[in-house]
Amino acid sequence: MKKVIVACGGAVATSTVAANKIRELAKREGIPVEVSQCRVNELDSKKDGIDLIVTTAKVRKDYGVPVIHGVAFVSGINIAATEQNILNVLKQ
Repeated sequence: MKKVIVACGGAVATSTVAANKIRELAKREGIPVEVSQCRVNELDSKKDGIDLIVTTAKVRKDYGVPVIHGVAFVSGINIAATEQNILNVLKQ
C-alpha cells in the first residue's frame, strides 16, 4: 500500500479536495493507497514512511520523498498532468 500525505498552508479545505481526488484516482487505477492530511509546517514530523507528498501550497524543502504541487485539484488547471505525475510515483 502506498502512503500519501496531502499538505496545505493553513486550514484543511484545499487539502481535503486534493486528498479526495487522489483517493478517487488511485481507486480508478486499482492502486491501494492510504491518504492522510496535514499542514505544510507538520510535514517534517509526519514524513516518515510516506511515498509521496502532494501540496496545495508552495514547498521548496526536500523531504526525501517526491513532492508534487497539487493546486490543479483546486484550480482545475492541468489536472491530467498532475494526475499522471501522481500515478508515476504511485506505480513505482
